[in-house]
Amino acid sequence: MNQSATLHPLPADWRDFFALTKPRVMSLVIFTGLCGLLAAPGHIHPVLGFTAILCIAIGAGGAAALNQWWEADLDAGMKRTAQRPIPAGRMNRTNARDFGVALSCASVLLMGVAISWLTAVILAISILYYAVVYTVWLKPRTPQNIVIGGGAGAFPPLIGWVAVTGHITLMPVVLFLIIFCWTPPHFWALALFVQTDYAKVGIPMLPVVSGERVTRNQILIYSVLLLPLSLMPWWIGGAGAIYGVATALLSGLFLVFAARVALRTRTGEDDPMKPEKQLFAYSVLYLFALFAALVADRLILGQGISL
Repeated sequence: MNQSATLHPLPADWRDFFALTKPRVMSLVIFTGLCGLLAAPGHIHPVLGFTAILCIAIGAGGAAALNQWWEADLDAGMKRTAQRPIPAGRMNRTNARDFGVALSCASVLLMGVAISWLTAVILAISILYYAVVYTVWLKPRTPQNIVIGGGAGAFPPLIGWVAVTGHITLMPVVLFLIIFCWTPPHFWALALFVQTDYAKVGIPMLPVVSGERVTRNQILIYSVLLLPLSLMPWWIGGAGAIYGVATALLSGLFLVFAARVALRTRTGEDDPMKPEKQLFAYSVLYLFALFAALVADRLILGQGISL
């Protein structure tokens, strides 16, 4: 990190604070949380529903800010993250930390007062899981960091569902597990084509520690597991045919992309990491489409039982 920038950061503006919340990641968090809320059996007042999703968004933003506060030195050493507000010298680390704590606490308190303390507790766990368990403990210590840490991003649909029903049942747990299983192939695809960044700052991502071949095989294994898991809401009666057919197609295509990554080796192509980039891009589209199908199934067929 540029030391003069660290000691004398430029004045941060609202765009820097917004960047701390990782808005691209937050969009997926908000969407899956909203889909969990809309797909849940029962009804919630629109104002309360909006409040629940707002709390999920604020909590995710707070956790992201704390992540960037803690990893500022690592971010400065990686090309992909060097222009974030703290390593670029646009923000003081203390301000980023305080911003993250304020957002996190506000989201949990508002969720508890407006919705329920059960949803507030789950939201608090999700924030701590990402900001402490994953960021502080897992990420710098084990190549399985993204596997265990995958739970951090899997909470939003569970929170949205519980905001409506008031209790945890099988269906939202399955939605949690789908994202949990989706995370390793999604993130390892990214890690394959930015592994030099991770190696440079000493983060033990799987491609750095175990090599590309092991990573490609692991991507395929988790993608195979994702196929039946993604269909489980249909099999247990928590979703109908619209979800089932759409998810079978989506997950089948996911497996095709993963197989292309697993079964190839580097060649002399202009972009030898093209399959990995394609899998990463498709994995984002996949999760949006899968949860959209779940909501469409609920709204069109009225499917969705309290399992």
